[in-house]
Amino acid sequence: MPGHANPADRMSVAFRLDGRAVCVEDEALSLLDALREALGERAPKDGCSPQGQCGCCTVWVDGAPRVSCVTPVRRVHGREVTTTQGMPAALARRWAEVFVATGASQCGFCTPGIVLRLAALESRASSARRLDEASIRTALSAHLCRCTGWQSIVEAAGVVLGVPVGPSATATTDAATTTASTATTDAATTTASTATPATTADAGTATASRDPLLVTWRAQLEGPAFQASTPETVLGRAGFADDTAPRGALVVVPRADGSLVVGADLPTARRAAGKVQGRNSPVPLRHPLAVPEGDWALVLRTTWVEPAYLEPDASWCTPGGQPASPLANGGAFGGKRRSPVAAAARRLAEERKASVRVLWARDDVVRHGPKRPPVALALRADGSGVLRVARTPGSAGLDGYAATVAAIASGLEVELVDVPGPPVSTDLRGAGWVEALVATTVLALRARSDAQAGSPVEVTAPGGGRARVSVGSGSRVHVEVWAGEVLDEVVLRSYCLGAVHQALGWVRSEGIAVDDAGEVQDYTIRSYGILPARETPWVDVTVHPEDRWPVNGSDAVLAATAAAAWLTDGLAPAWPTRRGERSLR
Repeated sequence: MPGHANPADRMSVAFRLDGRAVCVEDEALSLLDALREALGERAPKDGCSPQGQCGCCTVWVDGAPRVSCVTPVRRVHGREVTTTQGMPAALARRWAEVFVATGASQCGFCTPGIVLRLAALESRASSARRLDEASIRTALSAHLCRCTGWQSIVEAAGVVLGVPVGPSATATTDAATTTASTATTDAATTTASTATPATTADAGTATASRDPLLVTWRAQLEGPAFQASTPETVLGRAGFADDTAPRGALVVVPRADGSLVVGADLPTARRAAGKVQGRNSPVPLRHPLAVPEGDWALVLRTTWVEPAYLEPDASWCTPGGQPASPLANGGAFGGKRRSPVAAAARRLAEERKASVRVLWARDDVVRHGPKRPPVALALRADGSGVLRVARTPGSAGLDGYAATVAAIASGLEVELVDVPGPPVSTDLRGAGWVEALVATTVLALRARSDAQAGSPVEVTAPGGGRARVSVGSGSRVHVEVWAGEVLDEVVLRSYCLGAVHQALGWVRSEGIAVDDAGEVQDYTIRSYGILPARETPWVDVTVHPEDRWPVNGSDAVLAATAAAAWLTDGLAPAWPTRRGERSLR
């Protein structure tokens, strides 16, 4: 955090916020803390403060985008600061409607900063400096979106900016995928999901014509949690837990050891907790489990992976009241299902007889939040084998792991192995069954003479969703998905794009360093290995409507993409397969 001045030395900082004159009394604050804590402006979000790496807190300073969590408030004295609340109404509406129409917003936590970044790009464009897809993706380098997989955001920007994006419609399609799709696709019942409006006027019409109930229903199936997708959501007004906390509430933050500290405000609480911003380390990624000895046809080891949901865990409660849910507008990929913040808010509100906010910072999420259990998996040619699963102190949900795996691969013997490390949980998206399904599917493919890199991989998830995915060696991914009644194609497509992005990162680049004592060493957003917009391939999605009850489709896409990427990468025995900058052991 920025240094904090002696109270006697505090000076006033005056500036204009969204067109009105404001003043804060502490020039040592960051601009983000001045906005959210001192002035109560909650449109900018705190996703990683003070790392300056997720872009959620982006605002305009004199019309130029600025990451506010690393900007001292004294730097904006006498200047104009603009959030999405203060954007010209027509401009904000134009961007927000296109984001909704293209599925470029899911939970909405990252989008206020992204909209401001892209709208600033629009204002700086000129005949001498033409925009293209590369400039859009470069602008997004300052941001992280974990939900959408970037493509729908790029498409939205293309609509607003009038920039062609994506491969040409006449581009040659991967022959293997074309053959498979031609053989299985019924033209009368298949929707090729190019679902991108041509103009901003089309976007407004598309948004108005969609049924909000069906939008929310599909989002809840894919999430799985309640999620609203509206222009207000895009602009930062989705009602996240910390955004709705009452002004003047006591603030509670954890120390590194997990004990809680109470302060009169957020800066005070963080100082009392001895907050020292964590950094990424030179410690190499490691695989905590060894593959059992034996003559195996296929082996796989995974490492520690951070779920990386953007909204840090938060809750608040008044004495005698119900605590705010940390799942305000999204499921956090299962990472917040057992979050302790709500219970802590209720307990401390009763003890203190006052309103209480409980808030984790990004390093708290990495230290205390659940990770996907690392595994060591070994298969024989007949599909039998062993699946070793890392069990750590504070783990949750592992008692049912064997039953989950048995439903996918009955020949796998599950062994829970106690290791030091951060808490793990099977609540996280597809934990357990995805690894088993990927390995058994790939094993079956290897038995076919036509299976090779780029071949389509088809899987059926336990919930009934089905997906076929091919990952070529180039920069394109082809996806087909069957998820029952479509309900809302834009939402389903958006979740499928996000699933592809997560699966590619999981297989190829994602991981966090954990030392031999089990302590996490990487605390910054950039250290997680998440694919940025510039490195994310284009994804073609085809949605197949079905006459059956709607089911989750994106989890099947996650598994099929992981299997297809692993196949294309030569079935390397350990993930991530392309994390070249760090050694793996």
